Amino acid sequence: MGRTRARRSAVAIAAAVCLTALPACGADSGSADGKITLTVATFSDFGYKPLIEEYERTHPDVVVKERISQFDQHHNQLSTQIASGSGAADVVAIEEGYLPKFRAVKDKFVNLADHGATKRKDEYLAWKWEQGTLGTQDFVMGYGTDVGSLAICYRKDLFAQAGLPTDRAEVGKLWPTWDAYFATGEKFQEKVPDKAWFDSSGNIFTAMMNQTEFGFFDAKDQYIGDSNPKVREFFMATAKATADKQSANLAPFSQQWNAGIKLGRMATMTCPAWMTGQIKTAAGEANAGKWDIAAVPGGGGNWGGSFLTVPKQSKHAKEAAELADFLTSAASQKKIFTGPVGALPSLVPVLDDPQVQGAKQAYFNDAPTGALFAASAKYLSPNYRGTKDQQARIPFGNALQLVEQGKADADKAWDKALDDAAKNIR
Repeated sequence: MGRTRARRSAVAIAAAVCLTALPACGADSGSADGKITLTVATFSDFGYKPLIEEYERTHPDVVVKERISQFDQHHNQLSTQIASGSGAADVVAIEEGYLPKFRAVKDKFVNLADHGATKRKDEYLAWKWEQGTLGTQDFVMGYGTDVGSLAICYRKDLFAQAGLPTDRAEVGKLWPTWDAYFATGEKFQEKVPDKAWFDSSGNIFTAMMNQTEFGFFDAKDQYIGDSNPKVREFFMATAKATADKQSANLAPFSQQWNAGIKLGRMATMTCPAWMTGQIKTAAGEANAGKWDIAAVPGGGGNWGGSFLTVPKQSKHAKEAAELADFLTSAASQKKIFTGPVGALPSLVPVLDDPQVQGAKQAYFNDAPTGALFAASAKYLSPNYRGTKDQQARIPFGNALQLVEQGKADADKAWDKALDDAAKNIR
């Protein structure tokens, strides 16, 4: 869902989990007592269990099974299943960063427009609908689930220790731009030198790049990572801050990263809507009330969000499309947001719902997460993702890790990122 690819590498506990790409783990189309069995494949917990129970009650002829696996494994398995023509679930989640990859084989997926999907166009945030339709008028690749609008999560106690404002509105005013964010980091570390300003240079760079209209590819799907001035600008700004010891040098979503959150090793973190759950889990109840949420530098931005698709392999495409429709409906998205998962809806009516607008998170000092993240979701324009976007992005994150580890300066890291990205997209 709205969680990032690394966030989703944590395997959720579920009733039915299949971690291989073997055909035996594919969609179970057999019948038990005349019932149709549909399989839903996701990465991490999408919060679907109570919804599936509800669906089975209202559709007594349908049995729904969940298959939950790791983030990259899930998408790599789907690639194998699509290529081999077997093994895919009836309903499959695809994260927005991976969607361009499967755009190249959209003929292997059911056109949900054939099952009435276009009736829901006006429900969706315009940019989310466009992502799910691949920019076309007559083909719907998937129903949007959630969005990952950006904010900054920060430690109030560490801000107070540094003599910085702690009120979320005043904190947001500290950094209208990313340059101001890094400058605030310098002030922070002058007062609190034993703490880092942010967790990971890779996470900062990703958030910055996700605010651009075009990052590594242009609208014609041509690689521009080596010519887009924003790529170099953001890379160098992040590398400089990293060299200045603002980064905690923690590999995102690793055990060390989780421990760093719990121990308060950093004062701020880039915070997509789904990150609040990750922080709460990693930091634990002992740190409740120490975190708060403020606006992100630069305004808007998205990181994460998924779509439910139906591979043509499904022997029950009609029923699978109906299930995907139900799981992404307004009622379902609201229940997911107000439940334990808390994924931010991608439907305008739900974002405008008073219960969503008024939602607060006690763990984050009653931060008005509903209004804050909903406003960001409406404001943003997500950046274009090329079909080889993943292959191009990874080398830049790896290069920034070299700077964190003291193995390269910014210029050498930049050159290596360019060389590796060029090799990856050939």
